[in-house]
Amino acid sequence: MKKWLLGFIAIGLFVAAGCSNDSKEGTSTEDGKLQVVTTYSIVYDIVSNIAGEHANVKSLVPIGQDPHSYEPLPADVQATTDADLVFYNGLNLETGNSWFQKMIETAGKDGKDAPVFRISEGVTPQYLTSGGHEGEEDPHAWLDVQNGITYAENARDALIQVDPDHKADYEKNAAEYIKKLEELDAKIKKEVAALPEEKRILVTSEGAFKYFSAAYGFHAAYIWEINAHNEGTPEQIKTIVDLIHEKKVPALFVETSVDPRSMETVSNETGVEIAGKIFTDSIGKSGEDGDTYIKMIEWNLDMITDGLGGK
Repeated sequence: MKKWLLGFIAIGLFVAAGCSNDSKEGTSTEDGKLQVVTTYSIVYDIVSNIAGEHANVKSLVPIGQDPHSYEPLPADVQATTDADLVFYNGLNLETGNSWFQKMIETAGKDGKDAPVFRISEGVTPQYLTSGGHEGEEDPHAWLDVQNGITYAENARDALIQVDPDHKADYEKNAAEYIKKLEELDAKIKKEVAALPEEKRILVTSEGAFKYFSAAYGFHAAYIWEINAHNEGTPEQIKTIVDLIHEKKVPALFVETSVDPRSMETVSNETGVEIAGKIFTDSIGKSGEDGDTYIKMIEWNLDMITDGLGGK
């Protein structure tokens, strides 16, 4: 807590210094583009596709890092201070250490000078069921591509609200992008239909695949339910090991943004191989596998169907 408070005092001083110099470098006043801040890389990619050439879009959480419990840097707060609009996921994602709320308050964003948009607005939430967090919203709605479409629609509407002069472009970009997402959703359903139902048990480290599993016919199993809570305890390991034996699970998966050691322990204790890495809380780095929202979902689909199908 002391470290957190000292960090935010330093950030507050940094922002105050920037404001006292009336610095607006890199904002819309310089290049005519909207300055847009997103909390993490998946929202960054979706918003970038809708905004096109009319915005400079920044992700606060670096690619590959966990957005649940992030510690903002002074540059993050300055970017948020200067932003024309801010997008966050909500649904219990950016709540670890209350980092997002504290950063918004430090940046002086009260929803008046620059709107702060919850991009998951309208999504029907799944809920946590364990660890004293029963009833809290599960944040991983984007893993159901139909929810990704909702995110794209919300991004479009928010951009039009802030920048109505480019409404036609935002609508065109959104229509083209949503068409790709609809095609991806249909592809997932078709390929999963070819996988025997008894093999559709998706074992991951974090319980991030509830939305995906509900949408596409899987049973979601996991070591822990959500990052930033208890992760990889002996009791959690035993529970998932027992389920793997009982259900004769053919393959395990580990996420790109979590420590793989707990799943490696599960693999060693069950003799079931880890089929590969899949994406949950972050896209891949530019030029690598899964470096867009669409590509990460496609990668997950191939990895999961190949692993569980025994290819």
